[in-house]
Amino acid sequence: MSTTHTFDPETARNAVSVPSWALGPVGSRLPLGTYIEQLWKRRHFVLAESRSKIAGTANRNLLGYGWLILNPLLNGLGFYVVFGVILQTSRGIENFVGYLVIGVFFFQLSMRCVTGGTQAIRNGRPMIRAFAFPRAALPLTVVVREVLNFVPTFAVLIAVLAVLPPAENITWRVILIVPAFICQTLFALGCAFFLARLGHILPDISNLVNVLARFWLYASGVFFSIDRFVDHPALQTVMKMNPMYSYLHLYRDALLYGVDSPVWMWLLAVGWAFVFVIFGFLFFYRGEESYGRAA
Repeated sequence: MSTTHTFDPETARNAVSVPSWALGPVGSRLPLGTYIEQLWKRRHFVLAESRSKIAGTANRNLLGYGWLILNPLLNGLGFYVVFGVILQTSRGIENFVGYLVIGVFFFQLSMRCVTGGTQAIRNGRPMIRAFAFPRAALPLTVVVREVLNFVPTFAVLIAVLAVLPPAENITWRVILIVPAFICQTLFALGCAFFLARLGHILPDISNLVNVLARFWLYASGVFFSIDRFVDHPALQTVMKMNPMYSYLHLYRDALLYGVDSPVWMWLLAVGWAFVFVIFGFLFFYRGEESYGRAA
């Protein structure tokens, strides 16, 4: 018995068109433009997930959100005692307290983004199993969470600079911390993307990153001036090429000393930011299909 099918204009009008990329295998890598579009649509999820992680961490501690303020204060105090009092690295540095807290607070922001990025895929496995979404949302969530965590830290920084002598030289240049912070965040995001895939491939990379972080800390001029290496110009040049040295120098000039930073330093800061975020994102995107299989 044959069945005759007739064309129904109403059904045709109500038909849902499906893009060709959506008909591929589950977990396959989307075209780059579609992938970025899908990631943008998840921006509210990224923000909500970041806030929930902050709340979850605070609820596990007796002092809750108070540790967002206590942690930077205790870290800054520890570095001041060791390097300012015992090792006397403060010699020759104007307003060493401000110099130190700016270095410690802003450096730790990047360091937490980097170390968190290495764990992003492994920590996100339950979500990868349960939902279909661009996996780049996972390292992006790490960075957004750390930026939100940094808000009370920045308030502590301003309070320390305002209360402890000597007074900082506030000028219009203070607004330059905004573009410097954007550049640092983009740089940290690029590192998080890159290390998220690397941590997925080599789970032990997180241990190596923790070791390298100590060398990075010393090479960034967090608690001493690189002027002490004036007799080693090659070492000075290497340190000046360090992205975090540039960012910390820009913050100190704008917020602490009220002077203009060299143009080459701004060019380095912007260059490192965009090179790392583009390269890191594309490197992570190339491994998109493997994250779901490993989960």
